[in-house]
Formats: sequence, structure tokens, C-alpha cells
Amino acid sequence: MIRFNCDYSEGAHPRVLEKLVQTNLEQAPGYGADVFCRQAADLIQSLCHAPQAEVHFLCGGTQTNLTVIAAMLRPYQCVIAPDTGHINVHETGAIEATGHRILSIPSADGKITAQQIDLLCAQHWQDDNPEFAPQPRLVYLSFPTEFGTLYSKQELLDIRRVCDENKLYLFIDGARLGYGIAAAGNDVTLTDLAALCDAFYIGGTKLGALLGEAVVIPNEKIQKDFRYFIKQKGAMLAKGRVLGIQFLALLEDSLYFQLGAHANEQASRIRRAFEKVGFVAAYDSPTNQQFFALPNSLIKQLEETYTFAHIKPLSHNQTLVRICTSWATRAQDVDQLIEDLTRLTEEK
Repeated sequence: MIRFNCDYSEGAHPRVLEKLVQTNLEQAPGYGADVFCRQAADLIQSLCHAPQAEVHFLCGGTQTNLTVIAAMLRPYQCVIAPDTGHINVHETGAIEATGHRILSIPSADGKITAQQIDLLCAQHWQDDNPEFAPQPRLVYLSFPTEFGTLYSKQELLDIRRVCDENKLYLFIDGARLGYGIAAAGNDVTLTDLAALCDAFYIGGTKLGALLGEAVVIPNEKIQKDFRYFIKQKGAMLAKGRVLGIQFLALLEDSLYFQLGAHANEQASRIRRAFEKVGFVAAYDSPTNQQFFALPNSLIKQLEETYTFAHIKPLSHNQTLVRICTSWATRAQDVDQLIEDLTRLTEEK
């Protein structure tokens, strides 16, 4: 079975494993206080041109989201997010479990706008008794979004402006950040994210690491006591070195972004093949996630060899599926998928 259902089916890039083996018997302090985490943090600060930023290493995306959001909010405050945002649909109420409500905004392509955020805040503050509802304090975005789409730099600038006007923090979920930064047409850099966000993270789990996310916190107010939140949320790994070592391997010589570009190119090949036989992509994604409305009969035939993520049924005979490549997707597997797709559609 060839898997195109997610971007974490494989283990880790060989250079990550090599670095783990090379450093395996070196003794180091625990809980992220080791030289490897320090070196990785220094490298990330340099790449972001943000020497004032703190960098912390956590294990996974949900854990990272709930830890950062809990650190940003007072007990009576809430987070604004797209209705399709990962924290809203795929994290089992993790944010709500910390006592914070999610105010979701409808999104056609996974993105929300500065105008929508501004309107939501205006509706809250214009109420006769605003303190009777959770107070908006934080905007959560994903880059890329759940549909593989990207915010432009101008869109993020506009959102940052509205955040400042409404005294909101801006936090970007970067679980798939490498695929977004490496995407064709993208104009957002790590430097931009560090300048525009109060916090964001560089995802490793879905892009070449065994596990791990690197949280970048430029805002000094959020830096204060952040390690207390990490520990309280069960996110402080005793062998923190494992995370620092992996990010050193991924970020040296731009390997991380090369892997993102590879996945995007394989996804682009798949998109072109589906469009050639008449299936238009549901979202204009330049990243490693591609979405198509396919006949259930075709899905059944393809799934004799491949796995896809079923997003939602569109009718009794059609389903929206996600085809997802990864940093490790083999070109020959994409070749085979394209060949089978072409054969099966020509037979009809």
C-alpha cells in the first residue's frame, strides 16, 4: 500500500538519524538545557533575524497549540480562529479543556481576513455588557492552512494591523511551515513571521523529524514564565536534547526547506495529472496537500493500491479526498499513481 493520506507516515530523514546516532553517548543536561537545544535556538534566531526571540522545543502540534494559547490568555479570554482551523476541528477540544473558548470565523478556503477579525471584535466591544462574553485576545492562523492555502505577506500585515488596533496577539500554527515557505508564489519568510507574530512555530513532526516543534516567541510578554506553562502542560521532555539535535540537522544547509520543496513538487505533479483527466482541485493549494471531489467508484479502484484522507461526502456517489505528499514521497510512487489514474479514467 502506498500512502498519500498524511505527511508523517515515514520516520525521519537520514541526516536526522545520523546526527542522533553521532551524539547518542554524549552526556547533556535535561529538559532542553543542553548545548544542542541552545545551538538550534541560536540558529533559528539567526534564520528569523530575531535575536530577541525565545525558542522552545515541544513534541507535537496539539501540545504546542494548547501550551502557547494557554500562556497567552487570561482565564476569561478566548481565541479567534477559522472554522476549519486545526484547534477547532482536529484537537478534541484541547483548547476548551484549558478553559478557553474558540470563536470560529467562517472561511471558504481555510483563511480568514482582517476585516472579519475586526468585525468580530467590534461586535464584542459594542455590546452593552461585553464582560458577559469571553473577551477576544488572540488570533490563531495556520500557515499553510488546513486546505494547503497560504496567506500573502500583505494579508498578514493587514491582520497584524487589526490585531494591534484591537489589542490582540497573533499566533501562527506552523506544523507544515516548511511546505508553506517553500511553496511557489509564497512571499512570506521566517523573518516576516518573526516580525508579525507574537509567537509561531516551525513544525518538525510533519517535515523530516521523528517528532518535535520549535516555538519562536518574539513577544517578551509571552516569554515570561513560558517554561512554567511547558512543564504544567506536560510538554517538557526530559531528554530535550532529542528535539534540539533534530532541528540542528534539519535547519543546517536549508535541508528543511529543500524537503518542503520536494513534497510540493510531487503534489504539483499529482494536481496536474488529476486536472488533465478532468478533476479540478477544490482549493488553490501550492503546497503538499491537494483536494479533489472524486467519484466513489474511482476512489475504490485507486484505494486498492493507495490510501487517501476522506474529508467529507459530497453526495451519495462523490467524496472530497485529500492527497498528501511528504518530505519522503518517492517520485516513482507518484509516477505509478499518475499512470493508474490515467488508465482508470481512460477505461471509462
